[in-house]
Amino acid sequence: QVRLVESGGESVQAGGSLTLSCTAATDRAFSSYVMGWFRQSRGKEREFVAAIKLSDEMTFYANSVTGRFTISRENGRNLVYLQMNHLKPEDTAVYYCAAKRMAGTYSDYGTYNYWGQGTQVTVSS
Repeated sequence: QVRLVESGGESVQAGGSLTLSCTAATDRAFSSYVMGWFRQSRGKEREFVAAIKLSDEMTFYANSVTGRFTISRENGRNLVYLQMNHLKPEDTAVYYCAAKRMAGTYSDYGTYNYWGQGTQVTVSS
């Protein structure tokens, strides 16, 4: 059982920055999970953004956010961040934190077992 709560979404001007956080309550050791960030804008399917394998903190990014977004874990804590820099209007979406055991691909939302409620990020031009 994993319960996820994400926060930090708000409205920001294009070119600005935001940091999202995801707090996880887990029955098993946090390091046994992969944590991911996904986003979904209106009329589109859920899209992979970033993931971190907690056993070694290896990170993975969608091409659309590489170089702008950073996923990280606060050391020793069940807390994952998504730092977003140089935000663009096309980054506007509901952002979801997700978790799964270390298996399968990192970018397929269908392989994640647990999801947060989502937090809205709006980027204005």
